[in-house]
Amino acid sequence: MKSSDLTDVVWRKSSYSNGQYECVEVAVLPNGHVAARDTKALGHGPALVFTTHQWRAFQAGVRDGALDQP
Repeated sequence: MKSSDLTDVVWRKSSYSNGQYECVEVAVLPNGHVAARDTKALGHGPALVFTTHQWRAFQAGVRDGALDQP
């Protein structure tokens, strides 16, 4: 989904962001889905949209280390 289609949502940047546009922003959409985008695109790049279930599974995988590189 293009970020331009998501202009009316509130994007939140991680508190771990270093202020150098090297982070991910997320927004909760009106339908309950979650959109994520790369801050390096400065609001002009694409966004991934997840269902609530998919987003929670992704978060659990990050917390559990399932996405860590060997």
